[in-house]
Amino acid sequence: MLRTGLCLLRAVRPRPARAARAASSQAPLAGVTVVDMTRVLAGPFCTMLLADLGADVIKIERPERGDDTRAWGPPFVGDQSCYFVSINRSKRSVAVNIATPEGQNIVRQLAKKADVLVENFLPGKMAALGLDYARLHALNDTLIYCSISGYGQTGPYAARPGYDVIAASLGGLLHITGDEDGPPAKVGVAMTDLATGLYAHGAIMAALLQRYRDGEGQHVLCDLLSSQVACLANLASNYLNGGQEARRLGTAHESIVPYQMFRTRDSHLTLGAGNSAQFTDLCVKLGLPRLLEDERFASNELRVRHRHELVPVLEARLAECTTAEWLRVLDGSAFPYGPVNNMEQVFSDPQVLHNGLVEEVDHPTAGRLRVVAPPVSYSKAENRVRAPPPLLGQHTDEVLRQFMALDDHRLAELRQRGVIQ
Repeated sequence: MLRTGLCLLRAVRPRPARAARAASSQAPLAGVTVVDMTRVLAGPFCTMLLADLGADVIKIERPERGDDTRAWGPPFVGDQSCYFVSINRSKRSVAVNIATPEGQNIVRQLAKKADVLVENFLPGKMAALGLDYARLHALNDTLIYCSISGYGQTGPYAARPGYDVIAASLGGLLHITGDEDGPPAKVGVAMTDLATGLYAHGAIMAALLQRYRDGEGQHVLCDLLSSQVACLANLASNYLNGGQEARRLGTAHESIVPYQMFRTRDSHLTLGAGNSAQFTDLCVKLGLPRLLEDERFASNELRVRHRHELVPVLEARLAECTTAEWLRVLDGSAFPYGPVNNMEQVFSDPQVLHNGLVEEVDHPTAGRLRVVAPPVSYSKAENRVRAPPPLLGQHTDEVLRQFMALDDHRLAELRQRGVIQ
């Protein structure tokens, strides 16, 4: 379904592949309507990805307050939280008091015509509101209903509130993050939330594909804890199959040496050698050919065993030059390497600029916003920023006229009673 009144946007530096695409490019999810009843990060991140692909995402928010992240700051851009801006573009905001019977009915009417509903309330809350999967499925048996929770819909932790850092703590991520001799540490961004949003996004896409085949909707269940445990990847396998407990190694790798950050004379550099050919090239580039004659470093397995002998040699050599000097020396290497960039350096990096990873969009109150563009591009399909993050309740009247055919009198009545904003 088409939106109206969307602001124009332009890419700061368009990706070459996008610039060459014909005007007939199509949004993969054009015509798909998503009722978004999520707040904070995992759910809104998931629905933003769907919106970038062309879905009409209708964000249900509380009157007056809206999504919690609207108040998360500083920093703010104009009157908008930078946090909220980062994960809510290209959506329409409908402010509805779902604690009221009339508000609940509005959600039911939207769900009757929607393709997808995503919610992240505590398990049992949607049932208490009469908006659980069973009841909405009875109204619309093609609805894909995605529930995102902290720990799952059932089980000993189901009733607990779930935030990223708590699930990351329970799920082992804090235990494996930080310096070898230091305490557990939080990752710089909420990766457990983001991973759950990605899992939910993929699961919804798969459910849409299955509905295309069998014509039926279904209940999709995602949770932060399960996503985090799944993301333990090789460390989980090391424990489950090798009996090896994980440990903190700073930026180093449990099974590859060298693969970590090193201090240079003025900052830091990361590099890795995933095989012996790359290690050979590294030693040559660093001017350390003697390491290639040392039997302790003849294979990756041996380098892992002797990391405490090898790494100090590399540390001492890399500390002799600046990062810029090493980047010139390492140019064209067979092994991966890169500087440790701050935000200013990230967004001025030539590859980031080439990839067109920043787009600008005009916001009705905050002015021109810069947002990170979708990281995935297609040869035919369209994946792009489509509109600025909405104001609270910006599209309430528009959506309720479209989906429920409400007239001005009825809208004013609902607004006067505090059902909508």
